[in-house]
Amino acid sequence: MIPRYSRPEMTALWEPQSRFRIWLEIEIHATEAMAKLGHVPKSAAKALRERGAFEIDRIDAIEREVKHDVIAFLTNVAEHVGPDARFVHQGMTSSDVLDTCLAVQLSRASDILLADLDALLKVLKRRAKEHKNTICIGRSHGIHAEPTTFGLKMAVAYAEFARAKQRLVAARADIATCAISGAVGTFAHVDPRVEAHVAKAMGLTIEPVSTQVIPRDRHAMYFATLGVIAGSIERLATEIRHLQRTEVREAEEFFSPGQKGSSAMPHKRNPILSENLTGLARLVRGAVIPAMENVALWHERDISHSAVERVIGPDTTIALDFALARLTGMMDKLVVYPDRMLANLESLGGLVFSGAVLLTLTEAGVAREDAYRVVQRCAAKVWKDGGSFREYVEADPDVKGVVKAAALESAFDLTRHTRHVDTIFKRVFGRA
Repeated sequence: MIPRYSRPEMTALWEPQSRFRIWLEIEIHATEAMAKLGHVPKSAAKALRERGAFEIDRIDAIEREVKHDVIAFLTNVAEHVGPDARFVHQGMTSSDVLDTCLAVQLSRASDILLADLDALLKVLKRRAKEHKNTICIGRSHGIHAEPTTFGLKMAVAYAEFARAKQRLVAARADIATCAISGAVGTFAHVDPRVEAHVAKAMGLTIEPVSTQVIPRDRHAMYFATLGVIAGSIERLATEIRHLQRTEVREAEEFFSPGQKGSSAMPHKRNPILSENLTGLARLVRGAVIPAMENVALWHERDISHSAVERVIGPDTTIALDFALARLTGMMDKLVVYPDRMLANLESLGGLVFSGAVLLTLTEAGVAREDAYRVVQRCAAKVWKDGGSFREYVEADPDVKGVVKAAALESAFDLTRHTRHVDTIFKRVFGRA
């Protein structure tokens, strides 16, 4: 991922220094377990622990000759360890190191992403409570529907990202497995207790059954989970983009002093953050299909998955980390315009109460089909000529003498649409 959309902590996790350090840790723990079991000399484990080291440039140089990254790594480590290095990697295969390392990296990446989600949830909860009773129009198909509150919009986002967190917790657990099982996963040359030791030392669980690789359905589910989170980011970003449109202007991204929106039009204040988030979400979701296609490997393994994972592992986690942080900052500083929200709600002369009027007529004994026809007829006058929907309804001959004034008054009462906001908030946030 390019630096523009990267944050240091997540980026560092995928740098060669981190990857080779994890490889070395895996080899150290495996050799120590073998030494404890009496399979290799204790001096070998001690030498690896004390002298094990590597140089990235040297590994790269060796790989250019041998065309194998793990062999290049082991060769470089052996240059530091000396003769005892012949006992390192005993009975293991390259995938034992590569797959276990990837599990560590994805687990640690998940921890960063979970912290990102916690920060976002905190902001969404605050904004939801701040605007719990801020009336605005709800829209379906982009068209005015019925009143809601901006706080409920934020509560919807909070609940969605709370589900995202639950899914990521589960995906993290699913991906955090260790395989130190040898060439085709049969433990022919390495004791299963070595795998258990390495798994515990690296904060992983053992892979119950592997081939030469950890089964890729785990990775497919993991990247699918990241893709769903990206979809949630785009959903909220799209909402903000719409609300910032000139014709709507109910909310907008914070525009900082000195910021400029257009090189040609000085008046412009564009929703650049939410548009950027939409693009980043597409990148993250783009990894899902390749991850799923990686599930079907030949027999006990091939390397068709390898190039894919070397790209999507870093790129998706780095992009998602950046996107979650950007979304958190955007929602934290989002400027909300309650007066504009109310003005938009009232802009159609009360048409947003048509559903309540329909119910009022049916409750007064009018057949639903007839009631619908009456209400739609009055609404059509507003669409055509403007004016007050309520006045058209009150003047309609099919309404006069049928509906009591108090009942009609209730149909145009905004509090009808907010009376259960507390109930919804308790469901989402609890009673606190």
